[in-house]
Amino acid sequence: MTQKKQEEKCVGHTINRRSVGTAYEQKAEAYLKKQGMQILERNFRCRQGEIDLIAREGETIVFCEVKYRNGTAVGHPLEAVGVRKQQRLIHCAAYYLMQHGGTETACRFDVIGFLGEELIHISNAFEGNC
Repeated sequence: MTQKKQEEKCVGHTINRRSVGTAYEQKAEAYLKKQGMQILERNFRCRQGEIDLIAREGETIVFCEVKYRNGTAVGHPLEAVGVRKQQRLIHCAAYYLMQHGGTETACRFDVIGFLGEELIHISNAFEGNC
């Protein structure tokens, strides 16, 4: 396979993965709305990383990571949010709160995993100082 064909294959795979990720983030957003949460941001990016969804539940800001896996061959989707990813999310959340004047606001970190079409929501999945 030529270098150009390999690059095209990689680009197509990346685009497909992004579109799948976006589709499941939209499903997660719809689920959170049904749970009574107000969506504040989608794909909030900063130097520290990215947060898939930021929502408000009552007086609490909810930072939500969304993970999808078609099967468990590469692990369960919830296992994909390891300590390093948690630290990035915590730093990004602190930046978000600083930007929006909410440094004294209660917050929590949720993870929504999709295993195929099964949705698993872990509220307060890990601790972090916002």
